[in-house]
Amino acid sequence: MPLVGRLSYCPDKYQRQICIIFVKKISMTVSDLKLKIFRQVDSLEKSRLEEFYGLLMNYVNGKKDISDWDKLSNAQKQGILDAIDEIDSQKGVSNKVVIDKFRKKYSNA
Repeated sequence: MPLVGRLSYCPDKYQRQICIIFVKKISMTVSDLKLKIFRQVDSLEKSRLEEFYGLLMNYVNGKKDISDWDKLSNAQKQGILDAIDEIDSQKGVSNKVVIDKFRKKYSNA
């Protein structure tokens, strides 16, 4: 296996084994890589899993067609950018709060 870095001095046998393992490049097949990704995803907590799913979907969908942004008006683009800024500065309202508000409002209608 090709080495990723240089092997530095490791005083005892146990540390030497760790150093050798650390510097060796792990050669993975496609199946190994898929399994490693699955295990990482499988170990995520629910909130992190949902966040990862969103990132993955953004990545996958972003590769399809990014020209939709160019079709938006300047006002629409600015509205989206403003909304992102609000969310980033913790000024956003969660989906649950909005849904609960409208369920209460329209439950007797």
